[in-house]
Amino acid sequence: MVTPSTHGYLRIGELARRVGVSPDVLRAWERRYEILDPQRSAGGFRLYSDADLARVELMQRHLATGLAPAQAAQRARAELEAPPPTEFNGDPIAELRAALEGFDEGTAHRAIDHILQRFALESVLTNVVFPYLRDLGERWRTREITVAQEHFASRVLRSRLVSHGRGWDDGTGPRAVLACAPQELHDLPLVCLGLALHEQGWRITLLGADTPIETVIATAEMLHPEMTVIAVTIGTSLEVERAALTKLAGCTPLVLAGPGVTEDFAGAIGAQHANSDPMSVARRLTLERPTCPRHATVPLPVGTTPQPQTSAV
Repeated sequence: MVTPSTHGYLRIGELARRVGVSPDVLRAWERRYEILDPQRSAGGFRLYSDADLARVELMQRHLATGLAPAQAAQRARAELEAPPPTEFNGDPIAELRAALEGFDEGTAHRAIDHILQRFALESVLTNVVFPYLRDLGERWRTREITVAQEHFASRVLRSRLVSHGRGWDDGTGPRAVLACAPQELHDLPLVCLGLALHEQGWRITLLGADTPIETVIATAEMLHPEMTVIAVTIGTSLEVERAALTKLAGCTPLVLAGPGVTEDFAGAIGAQHANSDPMSVARRLTLERPTCPRHATVPLPVGTTPQPQTSAV
């Protein structure tokens, strides 16, 4: 990444013209949010740099997503003041896999840093995380790797992705509540879906693994989310939850996601069904916003979502 110059050369009127914001607004942003760091000319005029211009433009992009000005300014400063990408020799994806399965957490974090600094989140989820999770789950089932290796790799990846999702409740977009069905202990695919939905402008409330349906109902009644997603991988306890899930579908637009549930079951309780990769699901659910049956006038198309255990929502 090329670091913008901090040498001041723009007067405030020219900066205002370039970013399409009045000088008064720029002065207010400078005073309230410290988004600008002008130098002084010999005559005492404020002079703004490429770095100031870049921060204002990035702040405007965050404002366009619905963030409050203080949050948009904070995020713009943090992103442009981030350290340069970590140097990493060799293939970082191969090194990441080897480190995760070799219990080498330090190398795994360096590889993750390298990947996240160089590629968009959508690309990381689609081309790195989910292919690896599918492979990891398959090799765990065939006993090519141990339970300890699978748990270690999942824990490291989950911790980094949850950290990456920090602030995913910011903004003014629609809210989605995400939870795993009772007895579902792996919420990593659900975390990936949360990140994918946040990329589409959603605010995320993650309840996590093994969540009682009554807890999800209470949360939906409190937050009134535009969508609630229940991840179902194993499906063993789903039938006994039919009444509770039907009640949940009556108070919030509900999506049952994952290979542990069928489209017929989802339809019977008034929910949508989804079973594909998280980016596809996020885009589909954003375009075809689910609704409560009590408010719907026509049935909505079936959605999509991730695959098994460590690879499905």
